[in-house]
Amino acid sequence: MIGNYRRVSLEELSRLRENPESISDFLYSETEQAPPAGRRLDIDKTWHAIHFLLTGSSWEGSYPLVCVVMGGESIGTQDVGYGPARFLTPAEVKDVANSLDEISVSDLLERYDPDALNAEEIYPQGWSDAEEERKYIGQYYSQLTEFFRKAAHADDAMLVYLN
Repeated sequence: MIGNYRRVSLEELSRLRENPESISDFLYSETEQAPPAGRRLDIDKTWHAIHFLLTGSSWEGSYPLVCVVMGGESIGTQDVGYGPARFLTPAEVKDVANSLDEISVSDLLERYDPDALNAEEIYPQGWSDAEEERKYIGQYYSQLTEFFRKAAHADDAMLVYLN
């Protein structure tokens, strides 16, 4: 399971909301042009750990940090990998970006407790105290923070989905 993000304009979001059955083609079409550089991000298998470290919960959390991975409103019901894609409005993207800016990589990693992650069955499970795991999470968290910051600055909406 891979956590994915796609920056979209309000026009793109509006078209997807009006025609939710087009979401798979939008995300995965081999005939459509790939999204421009910097408009798509995958955070590999760190999505669940990042959510847990931000919210202290396996699946829940408080706004706006819950929106980083688990938030947003569904675009239709079509399964795009592991459930429907969800979207965040530009205002929500800004709220998330501001909240992420307040939590540095080192702040996030201070919350890292492999026993707690394993007890909560945080995907992909089998967390250890290895420094490589902290680096793995930190690297993707840093990319995610920057991705949200750029989206907020551009007044973009965001698609969030697992595949």
